This record gives sequence, C-alpha cells and structure tokens, in this order.
Amino acid sequence: MRWRPTDSSDIGGSSSSPAYSGIEATRRTVMVGRGKDGTLVGALGIFGAVRPRLFGIAYRMLGSVAEAEDVVQEAWLRWQQTDRSQVRDPIGFLVTTTSRLALNAATSARARRELYPGPWLPEPVDTSADPTLQAERNESLELAVLLLLERLTPAERAVYVLREAFDYPYRRIGEVLGISEANARQLGRRARTHLAQERRDPVGYADHGRLLRAFLAAARSGDLPRLEELLAETATSYADGGGTVRAAQVPVVGRDNVARYILGVIRKFGRDLTLEIVESNGQAAILVSQAGTAIALVNIDASPAGIERVLIVLNPQKLTQFQR
Repeated sequence: MRWRPTDSSDIGGSSSSPAYSGIEATRRTVMVGRGKDGTLVGALGIFGAVRPRLFGIAYRMLGSVAEAEDVVQEAWLRWQQTDRSQVRDPIGFLVTTTSRLALNAATSARARRELYPGPWLPEPVDTSADPTLQAERNESLELAVLLLLERLTPAERAVYVLREAFDYPYRRIGEVLGISEANARQLGRRARTHLAQERRDPVGYADHGRLLRAFLAAARSGDLPRLEELLAETATSYADGGGTVRAAQVPVVGRDNVARYILGVIRKFGRDLTLEIVESNGQAAILVSQAGTAIALVNIDASPAGIERVLIVLNPQKLTQFQR
C-alpha cells in the first residue's frame, strides 16, 4: 500500500492549533528515523512514535480497549509488510490505515452490540495512568460522548473523531477515509447536529467535579432528597453488566427513579463498600470496590440543569484498568 505524499498543512491544521505542535513533534521524530525504515527496528521506531495517536483514534471510534488494540496491531502488521521505502509520509500512511481498519471494525461491532445483554457502555480508561490519551481534545474522550457517538453511523463517527479530537481539516479527512471533502463536511455536520440534539451544554471541569463529589456524598449517606436535588428532571441511568453482573436491562429514566435505583444498587452490594474518586476518560469518576476488587465505575454527564446521565460500568471485563 503506497501513501500519496501531502504537505504538512494537511496533517494537523494551522500551526496555531493545539494538535498541530504534537503532530509536528511526532513528524520530526519519525523523520529522524527515516534512514532506517528499511529495517524492522526502523519500522518499529516509526510506529512507536505515532502509536498513541493511532490508539486514540481507534479507541474513540470503537469505545473498547481490546478492539482498539486489535486495530492497532493489524495496522502494525500492515506497516511491517509494506515497502516502506516508497512511503513518503509514514504518519499519513499509519493514520489512514488505522482509521479505515477502525471504520470497518465499527461496522461489525455495531451489529454485535445489537445483541448485547442490556445497555452497552464504552469501556472506561484510566487516563491518570495513560496521559497520552488526553494529548488531544478531551471532550471526545468522555464516556458520555463515546456513548452518544455509538448512535452515529460509523462514517459520521470517524469524521467526528478525526475533526473534533485531532483537528484534521476536512480535505485531509476525506483523503484518509477515501471520500470527498464535501462529503466529509456533510458527515461532520450531521454528527455535530445529532450530538447537539442528544446532549445539553455540559458543565465545566470544576462544576463536574463538584457535582460528582456531592453525588458521592449523597450516595454514601443514603440521602435520597439530596440525590434527587442533584439530578436533572429527565436524568437517565445506564448500567452495563455485560450479562455477567445483574443490572437494569433497560435505562432507568426520571429523577426519582434514578435516585432510588442508585441507592438500591448500593444496598444490594452491602455495607463493606469503598467509594473513591478516580480519573476516568479525562474526568473525575467514582470507583466502587469491595474487598479490594473494583466492582463498578460510575461516571456522570451534567448540564446546568443537573446530572443528566449516570453511567454505571459493572461488567468486570471493562474494569481491568481500575483493579488495584
């Protein structure tokens, strides 16, 4: 597979954009190793320099660490098998390969998730342990946004991720995905419109943390009126047990219902619970542990009206990064 050369303005937008400096730093690192790219060691060096970006693209498109790792591994295999002496833009080649692999994987994953037992939630990541995931814009990393992205078509999701998370211009996105610039713009517009319809304006980082701490205090004390006060009127709770842990099989809707459900979940697990604030997907979240084992991760999505969504990950396979 041969990558068509592009000029540097295609890769990351203007030199003043936040993503541009990171891309150019990676480009310079890659260019230093170009003299060795005929060897496997050289290929590994080039790939390693851009790997965090590749994983970030795949994870945002798939919402699964394992599936993203599979895509990145396949991109590595293709990079190994390519005549690298003919590749004039290694970053462009690897981003294109990864994006198209992730697009195909998202199409098949969507069909599988229609058979998922109960609500499906993205797999959370411990961004305190892997800060490279936060190198780009954070909103596209938030668990609530990843959940909403599942409702887009795979192509809309790909355009949104490349544009909003990595600041790629639409002309470049079209080249990566093999579509026209106009089509890329249209897909991006649809994606933003859909997300705007599904999500109220989110609160800032500080307000999000304040609401989460208040939510944690009310849940710990069993204070139902306070919990209801923190929730938006149309609050919705999603619980992902993955078919291995008992959880609500449909979303719980409404302030009163969600508040009672949260306290019911805590009572179900008993009194010997440890609840602590950790970092997940670039935001504060609540890690629930029992006898030293993580059993749940709770994320919230909030607007000025209060907590709009409570996302409860109970599936043990999705909590491996938070096992202490």
